[in-house]
Amino acid sequence: MGDSLITWKSKKQITVSKSSAKAEYRSLASTVEEIVWIVGIIKELGIDVTLPVKVYSDIKAAIEIAANPVYQERTKHIEIDFHFIKEKVIQGLISTNYIPTSEQPADILTKGLSIVQHEFLSSNLGIQNIFAAPNLRGSV
Repeated sequence: MGDSLITWKSKKQITVSKSSAKAEYRSLASTVEEIVWIVGIIKELGIDVTLPVKVYSDIKAAIEIAANPVYQERTKHIEIDFHFIKEKVIQGLISTNYIPTSEQPADILTKGLSIVQHEFLSSNLGIQNIFAAPNLRGSV
């Protein structure tokens, strides 16, 4: 809520994708499913939800598939049930946005990163190394 994280999930996919766009599109579909669920709960609690919910991806092809409401021959390999992302974009529930891979904050949770990249993403997420911070106890 606000600037705070509500949920985070990581799991091994049970299917093998032949392309990174297809894999990313499947991940977007899973994310949108969870967004639909969370928005429903928040609305039931009587809390206003600012729409659209921004969903970020570092694969432009996946964003283009989600944003294009026209069926294309190159997307025939993606199961129809994953195309509900397009429906949610059209309904205004979500907006898909590109984020460069170097700025993808989710990578800190899913990939082995260099120290420099880890520190960069940590600072963007507001994570602080409490062991590197000045002594918080002062002169106690």
